[in-house]
Amino acid sequence: MNYYEEIKDKLIDVEIQNKVKDYSKNKYTLEKYYEIGKLLIEAQGGEKRAKYGDGLIKEYSDRLINELGEKYNTTLLKRTRNFYMIIEKGAQVAHQLSWSHYVELLSLKDINAINYYINKCNTNSLSRNKLRELIKSKEYERLPDSTKNKIVTKENINITDIVPNPIIINNPNNIDVIKEKVLEQLILEDIPSFLKQLGNGFTFIDNEYPISIDGIYNYIDLLLFNIDFNCYVVIELKLNKLNKDNIGQILCYMNYIDNNLKKINHNKTVGIILTKKDNHFVAEYCSNYNILSREYVIC
Repeated sequence: MNYYEEIKDKLIDVEIQNKVKDYSKNKYTLEKYYEIGKLLIEAQGGEKRAKYGDGLIKEYSDRLINELGEKYNTTLLKRTRNFYMIIEKGAQVAHQLSWSHYVELLSLKDINAINYYINKCNTNSLSRNKLRELIKSKEYERLPDSTKNKIVTKENINITDIVPNPIIINNPNNIDVIKEKVLEQLILEDIPSFLKQLGNGFTFIDNEYPISIDGIYNYIDLLLFNIDFNCYVVIELKLNKLNKDNIGQILCYMNYIDNNLKKINHNKTVGIILTKKDNHFVAEYCSNYNILSREYVIC
């Protein structure tokens, strides 16, 4: 087989197909780049020897640039080879994603992480730039190990599974966070980013939400609702290390919401305590599984 001529023909086919504006363009490009990657692996003597075959890629690239143009460089050929390799290892081929999406994913080594980000792109129709931001934030890597196991085994995911740890809070002006109100204000200044940090389906209702308990007003730092899981979410912000009083406080607020706001078709309220430092001993002995604690990182 003349591997070079096969690769050149497929690249020309992609070029022609990309001029056609229809829904199948992504599918066609991904299929051809997969086939090119496979041909490169075979030409280099198999996957185990592929990393030593960059000389062959350089040779092919030089010829392609001479015959077809500058964009057919070694970078493109190496990417098609890596694309083939991650698909063979179990990465999904999602035709809703463009080639540029997959280029962002090629730097990842964990196939489970790659599939997680592919599913996020499909579910949320993420652009290439949004995917890049998600990867940069290491959202998958910040998920609890138990959640990662559920994703792999395709178990049901609940709301307490999807919230990563830590939660990243933007502080573009480098404000000194010395009070909970300051932390709250940073969140409110970029509430869309904060909601995305928490996971899918979170919507903002109010901050400093007032509730009256025995004639005394208390104020919930942030009150949210999760559309996907059909429940209210109470968030309390703490600058200290998690302690049992924090859990007692948020449980009280959750019970209030369940008794006064929750409708019969809603699921029970969930509580999230954002703390500067988690306390696994306190969290472990919390008897309410609808309460979770997460650390925050300000950047």
